[in-house]
Amino acid sequence: MKKFKRIAALVLSVALVGISLTGCGGPKASSDTAPKASDTLIYAQGAEPRGLDPAMVDDGESAKVMINIYDGLLKYSKDSTKVEPSLAKSWDVSPDGLTYTFHLQEGVKFHDGTDFDADAVKFNIDRQLPPQVTADMAYASFVYGSVKDVQVVDKNTVKVNLTAPSTPFLANLAMVMSAPIISPKALKDNNNNVNQAPVGTGPYKFVNWAKDENIVLVRNDEYWGTKALTKNVIFKFIKDNSARVVALNNGEADMIDGIDATVVKQITDAGNKIFQAPGMNINYMAFNTSKKPFNDPKLRAAISQSINVPEMVKSLYQGYSEPATSVLPTFMEGYDKSIAQVPYDVEAAAKAIKASGLTSVKLMTYTNPRPYNSATGQALAEAVQGYLSKVGVTCTIDSYDWTTYKEKLKAGNYDICFYGWIGDNGDPDNFMYLLAHEDPTMNVALYKNPEFNKLIVKGVETPAGADRIAIYTQLEKMAAADAAWLPISHAETLCAYRPNISDFYFHMTGVTPFVGVSKK
Repeated sequence: MKKFKRIAALVLSVALVGISLTGCGGPKASSDTAPKASDTLIYAQGAEPRGLDPAMVDDGESAKVMINIYDGLLKYSKDSTKVEPSLAKSWDVSPDGLTYTFHLQEGVKFHDGTDFDADAVKFNIDRQLPPQVTADMAYASFVYGSVKDVQVVDKNTVKVNLTAPSTPFLANLAMVMSAPIISPKALKDNNNNVNQAPVGTGPYKFVNWAKDENIVLVRNDEYWGTKALTKNVIFKFIKDNSARVVALNNGEADMIDGIDATVVKQITDAGNKIFQAPGMNINYMAFNTSKKPFNDPKLRAAISQSINVPEMVKSLYQGYSEPATSVLPTFMEGYDKSIAQVPYDVEAAAKAIKASGLTSVKLMTYTNPRPYNSATGQALAEAVQGYLSKVGVTCTIDSYDWTTYKEKLKAGNYDICFYGWIGDNGDPDNFMYLLAHEDPTMNVALYKNPEFNKLIVKGVETPAGADRIAIYTQLEKMAAADAAWLPISHAETLCAYRPNISDFYFHMTGVTPFVGVSKK
């Protein structure tokens, strides 16, 4: 309980910080202003962010914090991935689809007091284009892969020129990864990396990051848009699922994520509420296709054939996830219900595996809950280990916390790993491109298929409609035939919150905007 007592003490200290902070540009309140518990929201999540520079990170834990610090040119609506104006108040697209002209909001300031303008937009995009782009900017090709160059027309107008038409381009600009606009001054002052010192134009300002403990934000009282209702937000890191539930039920946290079916009754019996919504995600097992033994698609298919996916999903997720039959969520354009992975057949699998001579494999997984896998990667790996033991394969499991796991993936020292994806923009390219990406922390199967990659490019350039949908259906079929992944499940979004919290929601892209959330 000592940990939770520190949270309560932190609420008061942060409230005091929020009313006296002047370094972020906020007005200084009188010293006798009394902090109130309602001034601070505490959100407990299962893992620590990798960083807070949108160009340098690719994980959901980072995204939940960054959505509150930064704005992009565009944003998504509250209940969908429909694109809406943000720092760009309007835009025009040339008839050939190669030039996008953005008309910017006027008078907007970054948290450090510098001006947001067309030069800032160009600076942010240019850092993610050749020759400036770096290998650790995993989302640069997702968002800006079609960009040729950026032109400043005047202070409040910027043109983005493309090398080829890009149907998902506007949706990409609303992502919380890569697309948000950072203060150029902050980037220059921090050697082009603000992972530890984020400066945006958003409704909250960064105050402090205590490693392994929390991140503290304070309201931006000079925000150009709708101002936040609550003064302070604390993102608290509590790795253990049961400890997060205890924190919620004891009132030491206002909202938590990473819950599963086993704790729903415990939460509701304590008078707390469940946030539940369809998830735009995929939870999967990936084979390392770059080396033996799983450079052989027939062996990959045999291993997949040995795992009873529907049975495993029912056991692990108890009705809060549905078995996946393909990479794409069932409601996304391109999904085809006729597509299926190799069917479960333990006898056929055992025969094929025995013929291959395979007797052992190395599994690598993560220990934290994920929005697409509330049971944790450890539980999933152990379930797979059980199935493979029935076909004569012994599994060793290497497990790491999420941040370490992301680093370990780069080395490729595994036969099979476990991963997942939360859709960023509602476009099928955002899912299928994972199997074409060059970054080993994105394309964890290390899958390389020139024909698949060509079709990915065609899908991006093809206008919305039946022809484009058919391309992504074809990509799904190719992925299923090659069995680089075993799709496992699509999870519902499950979070919990205290009854005195109003208007909390978890967006389908996996982020938690707090601008409209209040606490009684």
